[in-house]
Amino acid sequence: MAHKQMKEDFVRNLNGTTALEIIQSLCLPAPCVLCRGLLTILVQHFCSSYTWRIQFFIDFVVLIVPLVASFTILSSFLLLEQFTVIIFGTGLAYQIYCRRTCYARVPVQNIYEKFLKIRLEAEYIPAITCFRVINSVLTAIAILAVDFPLFPRRFAKTELYGTGTMDLGVGGFVFGSAMVCTEVKRKSNMQGFGFYQFTKSLYSVWPLVFLGIGRLAIIKYIGYQEHLTEYGVHWNFFFTIAIVKLITSLLLIIFPLNKSWIVAISITTLYQLALDFTPLKRLILYGTDGRDTRVGLLNANREGIISVFGYLAIYMAGVQTGSYLFKNRSHIKDWIKVLCWLLLIGISLFICLYIVQTNIEAVSRRMANLAFCVWIVATSLIFLSTFLIGDLILTFAKFLFKGTLVPCSWKLSQSPTTTRKHADSVVPEAEKKRASLCLITAINRNQLFFFLLSNITTGLINLMVDTLHSSTLWTLCVLYLYMLINCLITFVLYLQDKTIKFW
Repeated sequence: MAHKQMKEDFVRNLNGTTALEIIQSLCLPAPCVLCRGLLTILVQHFCSSYTWRIQFFIDFVVLIVPLVASFTILSSFLLLEQFTVIIFGTGLAYQIYCRRTCYARVPVQNIYEKFLKIRLEAEYIPAITCFRVINSVLTAIAILAVDFPLFPRRFAKTELYGTGTMDLGVGGFVFGSAMVCTEVKRKSNMQGFGFYQFTKSLYSVWPLVFLGIGRLAIIKYIGYQEHLTEYGVHWNFFFTIAIVKLITSLLLIIFPLNKSWIVAISITTLYQLALDFTPLKRLILYGTDGRDTRVGLLNANREGIISVFGYLAIYMAGVQTGSYLFKNRSHIKDWIKVLCWLLLIGISLFICLYIVQTNIEAVSRRMANLAFCVWIVATSLIFLSTFLIGDLILTFAKFLFKGTLVPCSWKLSQSPTTTRKHADSVVPEAEKKRASLCLITAINRNQLFFFLLSNITTGLINLMVDTLHSSTLWTLCVLYLYMLINCLITFVLYLQDKTIKFW
């Protein structure tokens, strides 16, 4: 059997794992992000030579190393790994509380009451940034790790029905992109500029089309292994994102942002009805002739083209979430209410998912059906909630240390009810710039470049390494070196104040 065929068969006919195990695995990144923040506070205050090298080392060891391990040697011990990270974070939090520079003689209850009254200054919402960056990091790890035997097959993409960890990649990217789309960020200035926004969207998607064509040409030229039932013969992720952005720009001209959830429900419901009561499902599974041929543009790319309807619904759900999160809030107690709502909606959607899978149809990434959309949105909301919990805990830790600057976290401002004594100290601009250096911010700034770089290095490694017969030690060495290269290049670009764009 040809080596290419062996690699393709290695990732085919898989059924995934349970939605509960996936949620369990997604509960690891947020504690890692929190530990990285708590450790940064201690290092800043007790290390005289705090540099970008130290910050990069902390970020890589605390963020990347555990995530790679969770996909490989610790995949069967996720609870143990999470428990270890939580214990480590608890120890850091205890040290911060014992060494606090503010409210040193104040009881815990009084500190908590004062904490609820503080105001937040944020140019962005840290939880959204972490959601999008960690989703990209997990995707980068998985696209290479899946080619090694050490990667659990239950985490790989499913063939027809089922939930695999890798199935969350595109769905999470679509949901995350929607939360920070132009329409959400400029909602106060949208009236009268609908078609202007559409023309901007039309201009902004051509790089995606260009990248999609480039990826297609390279893969066909070098004969790289493909998973045809994911998108089809010619279709790929970039084409899906481009079409989704164009159509949603039109939809947001017609429908207000706060009604996006209605649009999302309408699209996915009508799409599921079409799958159940028209030949659409048969077309996706077996083609127009019922023989699973790939002759003709539609037959060749039927999964990618038709599944756009599901991703449209996910995108509109992300727009609704983003418009809710970006409402004007300044107090901690307001964000606690947001957290409660996100958890409530996420849990409710999982109940809906159980009903849909029991009575209608199971989750299918290949079709992006109703169950898939509900699963993606529910999982994304829970994933987002874990980062918001971490943000609140980290903010409390910063509240106990005067003048602390933790990258990618909320900034505290003085509340009218607090005394001048406990206000944040004035920090020099050079100090602020140094404290803004971190891997999360670096990847967020060049997120598309990080994704492209990960794909290129994945392809090169697959061409040079026999991944199918790699030992455990060799697999770990390759994966950690691969992530180190990707992260370091992205971090250096950020240090140089460079944003890689060609449009």
